[in-house]
Amino acid sequence: MRYNMMFHITLLAIASIALAACDKQPQEQPSAAPAAVAPSAERAPAAAATHTDEAAHAHHGAEPGSYEDWCGAHQVPESLCTRCNPSLIAAFKATGDWCEEHGLPESQCLICNPELKIERPPRPDEATP
Repeated sequence: MRYNMMFHITLLAIASIALAACDKQPQEQPSAAPAAVAPSAERAPAAAATHTDEAAHAHHGAEPGSYEDWCGAHQVPESLCTRCNPSLIAAFKATGDWCEEHGLPESQCLICNPELKIERPPRPDEATP
């Protein structure tokens, strides 16, 4: 009888520990793909997402190459932003403008080309005549 009771107490203790362990949230593990995010981290502090018009994405139909055609989140023209529009990747790869190591167009990879300057076009009212 005593053996039977010890068995049940042990079984209850194991079940309690197992249930308590299941309630814990798993710890967040670092992402395995930091290189895809790194280029925006390498940019100027203005690349940080804020609620200004600098951080907003271009509206649909913005003229490519215009002031409005700007991805504030990634600091490149929205019409050329492969992180916002992955369907553009094939075109960059087809023209040989692709950095496999960082997952960006070579023409936008500030890690491989630290001297590269990607600047937003001026506002129409700021353009010189």
